[in-house]
Amino acid sequence: MIDTIFRCDICGTESDNPVRWVIIDCNSSHLTVYRWSNDAATSPGARHYCGEAHAQVYISRWFQNYCG
Repeated sequence: MIDTIFRCDICGTESDNPVRWVIIDCNSSHLTVYRWSNDAATSPGARHYCGEAHAQVYISRWFQNYCG
């Protein structure tokens, strides 16, 4: 994809070259973490994170909501 800008769902950082970013796909029964790929990043419901730390923030919130 040309000229696609992705935004971190935690801090709002934007990048058109998110090489070390993480993608999470989830619902109430599953959570899947992917290393960056344009296919995963553009799939419906994909969540984007600028690094491991922000992905972990989301994962912790997900467990708190569905397992707490």
